Amino acid sequence: MSSVREEGKDRIIFVTKEDHATPSSAELVEEDPNNDPYEERGLILPSGEINWNCPCLGGMASGPCGTEFKDAFSCFHYSKEEVKGSECLEQFRAMQECMQRYPELYPQEDEKVQQEQSSETEQTLQDSASAGTSGANSTSVTKQDSDSTKPYTEGSVGS
Repeated sequence: MSSVREEGKDRIIFVTKEDHATPSSAELVEEDPNNDPYEERGLILPSGEINWNCPCLGGMASGPCGTEFKDAFSCFHYSKEEVKGSECLEQFRAMQECMQRYPELYPQEDEKVQQEQSSETEQTLQDSASAGTSGANSTSVTKQDSDSTKPYTEGSVGS
């Protein structure tokens, strides 16, 4: 089983012999000498095939769940069903199960949201605590200031 380590901006992935035991299913796209090599090709090639090298896929086609991703995405892309991709549930389920085996590479969206919310909650609590402390001091100062401006006389008690 592969392992992942973060070092600054870099993500280092160590793989095992078992990970490399199966041959890569990556298909390389041949360069056309008549086309500008820097021209953007996009996700779908002019032939209608999927461009697995498109940066828009974010490396999903080449990660540890690349095969499952390609199966699910291909099924959806080539789907002829009335509800596009409705016949691809098994492929997407297999991809999801694979991604769950590598949570450090594929964090769940709800985990990201929970982490962001807990950070925001901690900041709000810190802000509230500091505002409460300064608010209490300003209230007591205001009370003292208002009391000291009114002279105390017996006639002023009722007013």
